This record gives sequence, structure tokens and C-alpha cells, in this order.
Amino acid sequence: MFLGVVGVSGGATQALLSSSSADHRLAAMGAPVCDPSRRLRHRELLGSERRLALERNREVADWEHVSDRPPRHVYASPHGCASRCALQRAPRMPQAEERRRMRIAIVGGGILGLAAGRLLVRERSDVDVVLFEKEASLAQHQTGRNSGVVHAGLYYEPGSLKARLCRRGGDLLRAFCLEHELPYDECGKVLVATREDELPRLERVFERAQANGVTEARLIDSTELHALEPHAAGLAALHSPTTAIVDYSMICRELAAEMRDHGALIRTSASVRRVAWDGDHPRVELDDDSSLRTDRLLVCAGLHVDRLARASGEPAEPRIVPFRGEYFRLRPHRSNLVRGLVYPVPDPTLPFLGVHLTRTVDGSVLVGPNAVLAYAREGYRKRDVSAADLWDTVSWPGMWRVARRHWGSGAREVVRSLSKRAFVREARRYVPELRAEDVVPAPAGVRAQAIDRDGALVDDFRLDVGRNAVWVRNAPSPAATSSLAIAEELVSYLGL
Repeated sequence: MFLGVVGVSGGATQALLSSSSADHRLAAMGAPVCDPSRRLRHRELLGSERRLALERNREVADWEHVSDRPPRHVYASPHGCASRCALQRAPRMPQAEERRRMRIAIVGGGILGLAAGRLLVRERSDVDVVLFEKEASLAQHQTGRNSGVVHAGLYYEPGSLKARLCRRGGDLLRAFCLEHELPYDECGKVLVATREDELPRLERVFERAQANGVTEARLIDSTELHALEPHAAGLAALHSPTTAIVDYSMICRELAAEMRDHGALIRTSASVRRVAWDGDHPRVELDDDSSLRTDRLLVCAGLHVDRLARASGEPAEPRIVPFRGEYFRLRPHRSNLVRGLVYPVPDPTLPFLGVHLTRTVDGSVLVGPNAVLAYAREGYRKRDVSAADLWDTVSWPGMWRVARRHWGSGAREVVRSLSKRAFVREARRYVPELRAEDVVPAPAGVRAQAIDRDGALVDDFRLDVGRNAVWVRNAPSPAATSSLAIAEELVSYLGL
């Protein structure tokens, strides 16, 4: 996932133009057309256009050579073109207009990179943004492979980034969906306690919710639970009426459209190899040996952020360890088993929320996810194995400490991964009518779980601020819910 910025001078956006485009503009102005061998490679668009135009992806390789040159200004000479080309240097412009625009590169085309890019181009007229995404399309990994929940902020440590940004982000996300007429369904959620030992944990979640400002959440008894979710069963529950569902892929498409409308450039199939430095200026180097020198940098590289950080001379810690989250989907005739979202009471020692039932905006119901170690960073299937990714995992001391500490829960997750009946049995604790024959396999996701060297599972968002750069080193759930608020945080860290 990757994003970035092409900087220009004189207040006008520059682009690499095709020969036919340039000739058409000159002919429309009545200017003679120069001999093709004398055409300039890098010309400034006339008028007030801010959209960057690159004819093909490979032209990003030219940025290293042209992005730092002073611009060439195009104007039509009233005297024609006798001994000189009609493209000449424009008259000297006022000092305020000569000031070079700020270049900002963003690496990562998931919802965090897109949200930050949108905020930059909307709030700052003096910046140019280029968005680098290694895949052929946006939001293909964590963003596009989750269950679409907008969390209310129940679980998170009061005062943490998660607690603060989840509440702010949820409000911003709701407003964004309403503005763009995107689906936003406040179907509500219940956390169901099915055993006596879960009741104190349920009470603690309620206390956290109150501390985080989720005042609408309330504890309910089994009778109220039955009224809300007729097929759910438990001793008690916590009801969160404002928990909602959305389609994050649709949201990303709108974020990208806004970026383009404000002049940003989104580069897909552009894999970043490392970040180098020209003094205090980050230089983004791509796998195709092209590069772009920038003024500021945001890295939202998700599953690959630690690897990119190490290649760029940044700290190796924390290491990203991929955990696959597997899902089943209820058969259509059984989707009436839940009205909204039905969750278990979470284990406070783990960053995962347990197998739950989640209604989606298309009307289907997901069951899951579990959390099993993936053998590849993008290991969405059990058979997906990458030797390099697996070595990154097993060679990290923190992973072995996690394994020793949580081997019991890890073993249970593996059993559920191998047995559909065991998987469904876990969800049947709070929806007793659910049967193995009611579900079919659904696409899996992979969570980028950051782990410190000492074996601590990094729970809160972790944003590292360095020289004119911010690295998102850990952004698990509720990062999608919080994305618009995280974008505000990232932009503020850039000093903008």
C-alpha cells in the first residue's frame, strides 16, 4: 500500500505531458508547433488546472530527474516562432508565487493513507500529494478484508490513543458516510456473558465504556437481551446501540476520489523499496529504481511497515507478526439468527475480540474471526507460505515469548481453524441455534500484530515521529473506525 506527492513551483501543477496533448494546447493558442526533437520533457499546465497527469505508470521513473528542476512556463509569443521555439521562459513572477510548493509522500494505500491524503489536500492549498500503493488497486489487505464494524469505543484503555481516536473517528466517519450517501447502519452490538466468571469482565468493559464517553452503552439482563436478539442467550450482556456497520472499501473509493479531485496523484502498482535521506528530505525509492525527493513523509504500510522501516535504517522494533482471521458466512436462509452484532466478552490478556457474529451492509452475516499464525504476510489461505515471512516471525525473540505465554489459547485457535464444528461451537455458546451446516467458508483477513522484543503484544496505536516523517508502526482494530481521526493526528505530527 503506498501514496506520495509531486512538488511543483510557481503555484501551478506540473505534469509529464504527451506530445499530442502539448501540441493541441499550443495550436489552440495560435502558436506554432515546435519541431518534436525540441519539445520540453517537463512542461507546466496552463490555467488553473491542479490535476496531475502522468500518461503511464513507468513515467514515475522520470521524477528523480525532473522533480527538482525549476519549472518551464508555457506562453504564446505574439511574434511567432522564427528562430526560437514558441515555448520560452515566462516573465519573472512575483516572489509569493515563486515559492515552491511542499511535497508530501504517503506510503500505503489502505484507509489510513487515503484518509491522511484526503485531509492534506482538503486543508492545505500549498501541498502536493502522491500516494504510493504496491497493489494494482487500493485497500486490498487489512482495510478491504475486515468485517466492516464501526466501533463505539467500549474496550480501550481510558486515555489511550485508541480510546480517544475511536470516539472522534467514529463521529467523523458517520458524517463522511452521510455526506457521500454511503451505507451507515447503527444496528447495535451486544457483548454476551454466558458464564459466571465472565460477569466481572463484562462489568469492567462497561466501566471502560463509561470512562471513554460511551454513555449510551448499558448493562442488560437476559430478558432484555432476548428482546434485542431473540436467538441469543446469556446471563447478561452489554448493549452498545451506536455500534454500526459500513463498507470500508466503498469509503476508500470516496476518499481516493476526493484526493484526485483536489489534485493528488495516486500511484498503484508502485512498490516502495526503502526510504533514503537527502539531508532532512526523505527520498522514496521504488522497486523499479525510480525515486522521489519529498519534504514530508507518511508511512502507512500495514503488514510490511517493519520490513520497510528496517530497510530504511529505522528501528527494527516492533516486529509485525501476521495473524490470519478466518470467517464463515451464514447461509442466506439462516441470516435471521442475528439482527445486529453479537460478541463474546473478550479475554483482557489478548488483543483479539473472539469469534462473533456480524451483520454486514449487504445483509449477510459473518461468523468469526479466529486468530491463527499466518505463514505469510499476505497468507489468506492455509496453504500460503512464504519462507522469508515465516523466518521474520520465528526469528523474532518476542514471538517465542508470546508463544510461551499464550500457548493454550493458541492451540484452541488452531483446533478451530482445522475444524468447522469446533469453530461453530464457539459461536454457539451465545447463539445456541447455530449449527455447522448453517455456515459456508468466507474470505479471510490477516491482522498485522506488532510485537515488541520482550514479547509484549502492542495494543495501542503506535506512531513513530522522526525527521520530517511519521511511521505508523501499529494500527490494528479499531484503526478503520478511527481512520479520519488518525489522519488528523498524523498531519499534526508533520507540523502542518
